[in-house]
Amino acid sequence: MTGGETTGAAGAAGPAGAAGPAGAAGPAGAAEAKRAGHPRHDLAPLLNAPVRLSVVAALVPLDKAEFGFVRDLVEVTDSALSKQVAALEEAGWVAVRKGRVGRRPRTWLSLTPEGRTVYERHLAALRAIALG
Repeated sequence: MTGGETTGAAGAAGPAGAAGPAGAAGPAGAAEAKRAGHPRHDLAPLLNAPVRLSVVAALVPLDKAEFGFVRDLVEVTDSALSKQVAALEEAGWVAVRKGRVGRRPRTWLSLTPEGRTVYERHLAALRAIALG
């Protein structure tokens, strides 16, 4: 998929100029125009923060993870993780589910399909930038 995105961006270079004037296409046309240019346009600004990128990366291989597990893995405090997760949840990239295990409250985090897509696009853009 990464190769396809990179190839798609290069292949879309011609039509992107045409997509610009066809502004009636709305946000989809704007997104396509961005992909046609420099790979940095596919970076997700929200993932430029190292903790948020680390949280999303930690969730990629998992269906869900307990808050404490992610906190320890990413090596941050409860409040720092909570703040970053709130931003990711607001973007719709991380789902937060609260519950109990016995009498103890627990919070589970999971990556949404949109979050996974954004992360993959972000990584592909980083690779394209780094490898030229």
